[in-house]
Parts: sequence; structure tokens; C-alpha cells
Amino acid sequence: MSLGKVIRKYRKIKNLTQEEMAVRLGVTAPAVNKWENENSYPDITLLAPIARLLDISLDTLLSFREDLTEEEINEIICEADLKLKENSYAEAFAWAKKKLEQYPNCEQLILNIAVIFDAQRMVQEISNEAEYDEYLCSLYIRALDSDEEAIRIRAADSLVGFYMRKKQYEKAEKYLEYFSIQNPERKRKQAQIYAETGRVQEAYKAYEELLFSDYQRVSMELHGVYVLALQENNREKAHSLVAKQEEMARCFEMGKYYEVSSRLELATMEKDADTVLATMKEMLSGIGQIGDFRNAPLYEHMEFKEMKEEFLAEIRENLLKCFRDEESFGFLKDNKRWAELVNGE
Repeated sequence: MSLGKVIRKYRKIKNLTQEEMAVRLGVTAPAVNKWENENSYPDITLLAPIARLLDISLDTLLSFREDLTEEEINEIICEADLKLKENSYAEAFAWAKKKLEQYPNCEQLILNIAVIFDAQRMVQEISNEAEYDEYLCSLYIRALDSDEEAIRIRAADSLVGFYMRKKQYEKAEKYLEYFSIQNPERKRKQAQIYAETGRVQEAYKAYEELLFSDYQRVSMELHGVYVLALQENNREKAHSLVAKQEEMARCFEMGKYYEVSSRLELATMEKDADTVLATMKEMLSGIGQIGDFRNAPLYEHMEFKEMKEEFLAEIRENLLKCFRDEESFGFLKDNKRWAELVNGE
């Protein structure tokens, strides 16, 4: 908050008019008005009397603190947006530089100012655009030193985008290092750089790895929602989610086993013998193709470990053991088809 705004804020808290404040300080009311409108500043000898009059410290009066509040940052960003609409880019940019000189340690403000002024150059034709590159990049780089991961990642993301627009791909790759290896955005942006630099096979592989990972992630998330639906006894929603799991497995070319296996639990809960038995049969017959996704066109550039026959036999045995469980499937004990299935007949 600027000195003028601080004076206005605490003057009002003290229920003083500008005239009353002026009288107590031995100045004119127009002088106080100019301070509050930031047209002039009080003499240095008046700073201590002003602070005492307003019952605040000199630090508060001069806004000597580490950061701005979220509300104050938003006010400045809104003001910056207005400046860009009402003034030339150069004028708004000069205003922003002065504003950041007032708050040189506010990382969130620094980053937001850099982002909106950088983005404006993509939607507005600006003369001598390159003149602003160095300063905007310096703001992003300052934000990279933040203790907050979210600020560091956003700054790195902005630098990657900046250098990709400039077709300076080596520099773009450098800033990908600020993303954790587990962050899918790192791989996604790396794939874009591969594609832009002619490394097509590497780009394919990176995108395919993302797709395969996305299937695992979304599958778990759908299952989480499915569990919630069961807890609320919302069977209609549960059936819908099972259908979505099946559709997704088909879309991601995971193979028949993954397409049908999601049906089993709900059908068992509802004691739907026909669906349970049909699903069991499809799962058992699909074990041999459980790794078919390794040969799917969607993942043709990826490398997978070979599935050994011993492993597939173990899966089959475990499934049969599960299907024989009377606690879960006891309702089928008099069903001839179930007996034949679990006994391998």
C-alpha cells in the first residue's frame, strides 16, 4: 500500500477529516489532500508526527513489510489491466516497473505483472516488442527463487513458453528442470519441444507414456467416485461409472480383460448371476491377452516388459481362487455353470 493510501486509511480509522489532520500537524488541508492522492509527499520531518497522530508505527506508515495482502495484489493487478486498456503498452509498462520498485520482494506481484504484460504482447501488436524481453524474463527468473513451489513452477512454465515462442528450445528445456519428474506437464512440454525440433520418435514416445499414465490415473479416480456412489447407495451412478471404466479401457486400447473386469464387483453385490458368470468367463479367457496393450497401435513407441507364462498362470490361479470364495460368490453355489467354471471343467 502506498504512503498516501496508508495516510487515508488510518486517518479515516481515527475519524479525522483532512482539515482536522492538517490543523494538528500545522499544515494546510490541500497538503493532506495531495499526500493522499499521491500528488506530493510529506516532508521527512513530518513522518514521525504523522505516525504518532495516526497511532501507527513508522514501519506501517511506510509499508515496510515483506509482502502485500492478497487483496492489495489483486488491486494492483486490476489497475495494471486498466492501464493496458487505457494507455499505450509503453506507458503501462513504465507504470508497472515503478510499481514493482515499490514492492521489490513481493514474488506474487512480480510474477503476475510479468505474466499479464507478457501475455498482452500475444494479443496486441507492439512496436519494438523485443525491448521488453530482458526485463520480463528477469521478473520470471526472480520468481524462480521463491520458497513457494507454485510460484516457482508458474515462473518456469512462463519461461518455457517464452523461449518456445522464440524457438530457443535449448533454453526452454533448461527451465523444464524446475518441474518435478512426476509432474506430467514436464513430459507434455518436453514432448512439444521434441516435436518442434524434429525428434518425432521421442515426441511419440513421450505422448504415449502420458496417455498410458493418464489411463492409470483416471481409472483410479473413476473408481474413487464409484466407491462414493456405493457408499451413498446410488446404484444408478455406480452402473454409469462402471460403463465409463469399460469405455475408457476400450478407448485407451487396454484389452478385453480391462474392459470387462470393472463389471464384476457391482454385479456380485447385486447377485446378478448371469452378468457375474459372463464376466468371470471373459476375464479368464482374457488372461492370455492381458498384456495386449503392449502391442496396441496407441503405444507402439513404448517398451514394455515381457509377460512370462508363469506370471499369467499365477494370475489365472489367483482369479479362480477368488471366484471360489463362498463369502463373495456363495449365492452361486447351486449354479452348475459356476461350478464348471471354477473347477476348470
